[in-house]
Amino acid sequence: MSRTTLLSDLDLAALLCSRVCHDVISPVGAITNGLEVLDDEDDEAMKEIALDLIRRSARTASAKLQFCRMAFGASGSAGAYLDLTEAEQIARGFIGDEKVKLSWDAPIETRPKAEVKLLLNLLLIAVSTIPRGGQVAVLLKNGEFSVTATGEGAKIPEKTARIIDGELLAEDLDPRHVQTYYTVRIAEDLGYVVKLAMDGNTAVASAMAAPPAAAEDLSESED
Repeated sequence: MSRTTLLSDLDLAALLCSRVCHDVISPVGAITNGLEVLDDEDDEAMKEIALDLIRRSARTASAKLQFCRMAFGASGSAGAYLDLTEAEQIARGFIGDEKVKLSWDAPIETRPKAEVKLLLNLLLIAVSTIPRGGQVAVLLKNGEFSVTATGEGAKIPEKTARIIDGELLAEDLDPRHVQTYYTVRIAEDLGYVVKLAMDGNTAVASAMAAPPAAAEDLSESED
């Protein structure tokens, strides 16, 4: 990633916070609406509908916060390892089972937290390519991370592709797309390169160790 695309730490933190707020504001708002119905409504059937809305929205908000904590947050002390089985459970809670069907193929083990964060962020990128839903397959094997998303109308968002290619200036980033930028930064810190490819209705978001020359370039760009 060239220097022209680097965000300051303060700007990155602010944009990520905005992204997290965007993810949880909808279910939290639904909880508020449900509580208002309970306060104002005397009909028992309506109250039960409101309670169901509150239950579902609370589960959704909790799942989103757990995912954001692991994908964006510290998730433990510096140098911590994270359990891939827990990461799978958190990913399934976040994705749900209505629009997207998730398959997960990864060892039952702990991995450095940066690697787990990279995998979860690749998952977010892959899901963004299938707005109508579909099938998503996570694979972690031989040091390579990949997430394949297949669905009708699958498409790589233009800004997502430009960020991965290092062609988007920092001032053009917004809360919606900062997550892709964050993914690239995590990968670079690990010495990995992020790729996003399209084949028909299938998109593959992957990360693998950078070739020696590329890894050297990444190291020089961070000096």
